[in-house]
Amino acid sequence: MRIGILGLGRIGTFHAETLAKLDAVGSLVVCDPVAEAAKAAAERFGAEVADSPRALLAAGVDGLVVAAATDAHPDLIRAGVRAGVPVFCEKPVARTMAEGVAVLRAVEDAGVPVQIGFNRRFDAGFAAARVAVRSGELGRLHTIRSTTLDPAPPPAAYVAASGGIFRDCSVHDFDVIRWVTGREVAEVYAVGGNRGAEHIAAAGDADTTGAVLTLDDGTIAMVSNSRHNARGHDVRMELHGFADSIAVGLDDRLPLRSVEPGARFPAGTPHDFFMDRFAAAYRAELAAFAEVVAGTRPSPCTVEDALEAGWIAEACTLSLREHRPVTLAEARAV
Repeated sequence: MRIGILGLGRIGTFHAETLAKLDAVGSLVVCDPVAEAAKAAAERFGAEVADSPRALLAAGVDGLVVAAATDAHPDLIRAGVRAGVPVFCEKPVARTMAEGVAVLRAVEDAGVPVQIGFNRRFDAGFAAARVAVRSGELGRLHTIRSTTLDPAPPPAAYVAASGGIFRDCSVHDFDVIRWVTGREVAEVYAVGGNRGAEHIAAAGDADTTGAVLTLDDGTIAMVSNSRHNARGHDVRMELHGFADSIAVGLDDRLPLRSVEPGARFPAGTPHDFFMDRFAAAYRAELAAFAEVVAGTRPSPCTVEDALEAGWIAEACTLSLREHRPVTLAEARAV
């Protein structure tokens, strides 16, 4: 199959490398507003260069990978499905929920599959946790803890366009909680502050947050996020049930130091970057997209899935701003 890639920054180039190694992918067509980036990718991966998204779609691609800036996502997704081409797009679907809903309608009208990039769904640990929960191995859940701690704050330009920490960072926790448990979030209460990044404070955002999510079956999920974790990139989940408890991310590369006497865990080099922590998951994610393009599986993370996580982020943003619990029904009505 022939795959087009729009956007050749850090993640787009990584995706190009992954796709070039998949047996199912015969050729690549690449496009980026920076001509040199497209040229470099073409030389590295043996790809064809298109000078615009329209030219790329006209080049006869079977699938489209969107790794461009967030503002471009809605138009590029719509262009792909109008052309009848299955689309993989990095999250988020759009900058605003209203625009995301409009994209969902366009995708539903077109009847073309779209996969949104929530890579934790393809991580072996999270996948094993999902099986444990869905099989009843843990019994009825009562508590979930989900953590995403970045090693350092992103640059000011990124923060200004991110929509805030809940929409940019926590949304991964929100999505994987839904995916692992099969439950929906009914209500949230969020807190946050700024512990040291002046450009984040200047953007009106928090750099450290906590959120308590009440799921529709009464399970309590606690989500912890920060832009400051000097020891590394820390992504974990704990699931506690009446029959057993399990953890994701509890391995020798966990970026956490024990001060217990004689403790030797964790003994490995800490994860220091999201592409390091989730390299295998990203590869599995694109292998799944190749199957979507081939028509052998449905989208494993739909636009509707992505918007559900987005509504949780909207509720948390409102909760933080107004210092009160917010239901998902209220967030949708705002």
